[in-house]
Amino acid sequence: MGPGHDNRVMALATICYGQRMADVVQIARDGAIVTVTLNRPEKLNALDDELVTSLGRAFETLAADRSVRVAILTGAGDKAFAAGADIAAMAKMSPAEAKAFSEKGHAVGVAIETAPFPVIGAVNGFALGGGCELALACDFLYASDRAKLGQPEVKLGVIPGFGGTQRLLRRVGLGHARELCYTGIAIDAQEALRIGLVNAVVPHAELMAKVAAVAAAIVKMGPVAIAECKRVLLRGADLPLPDANALETAAFAGLFATSDQREGMAAFLEKRPAQFAGK
Repeated sequence: MGPGHDNRVMALATICYGQRMADVVQIARDGAIVTVTLNRPEKLNALDDELVTSLGRAFETLAADRSVRVAILTGAGDKAFAAGADIAAMAKMSPAEAKAFSEKGHAVGVAIETAPFPVIGAVNGFALGGGCELALACDFLYASDRAKLGQPEVKLGVIPGFGGTQRLLRRVGLGHARELCYTGIAIDAQEALRIGLVNAVVPHAELMAKVAAVAAAIVKMGPVAIAECKRVLLRGADLPLPDANALETAAFAGLFATSDQREGMAAFLEKRPAQFAGK
């Protein structure tokens, strides 16, 4: 997706989806690939109530669009994916308001995690607190070599509230999750790669091109199969292995009733690119 093309596509996306997304979340479309951008660069894309609400609505809308094959989630500007929640707003919250804010953040994480297409996080700078939690809800992450990631909530006398403790331990293991959550340290991209928090580290100027290339490769795959891969991986992660394997077997067998399976195997045998219909 070319950099000079973004504003035009964002305007078209607003019309295409039939609703006006708040300016704090921008949607750009390039064929079957959608880029969702957190857009408060003057605040390092800090997550206030408006941004969290708008992001949830954006993913609800995208999930209902069968033509979307891949989404990219990133932050506007050159410094941050999202540098946490808006502390000035949080400082005034009552326990009831904090609970409602946490529940809204969890709902957004679930919307990203359960979207029927892969969501690739492009971590272009700071991803701290709620920003790291949003990144953790993505299927996988590529990070700029300038990125910093962490869960610094204990420095404020609280804990992660958007799913950070749970998704972090599932991604990097209990020991690393404890270290990050107890110390509140921010780690650089190479350390995030070492512990398995991100999948690759890319020179800053090349990050979006790398993510776009991976998204373009995924788009060529069978979309029903990709959706089933995502569903089975997500659901199976917390099941005993025999139950997870049974889930996989049922999904594998079910795909043999799809036109995508017939097309994919015919294309392989005929030595031609597959033309998947998504059904």
